[in-house]
Amino acid sequence: MNVKIILFGQLSDIAGGDSLVLEAVTDTNELQQRLLQQYPALAASKYIIAVDKQLVQENTRLHENNSIALLPPFSGG
Repeated sequence: MNVKIILFGQLSDIAGGDSLVLEAVTDTNELQQRLLQQYPALAASKYIIAVDKQLVQENTRLHENNSIALLPPFSGG
């Protein structure tokens, strides 16, 4: 199963683009491990994962049609 990830802010700078596709990723823990293997600089970055526009804080199972985003810290006002 392939998953498409959308990246924002400095995360897109680290990955060299605003989106990427990873193959054979089953959950968010595996997603983070694979991202750190491919982009070690992500280890120094803070970000949260959103799956289908919902922020996730624990391991979440992924499916082919999920919308996945990596969101850096942001402030608003």
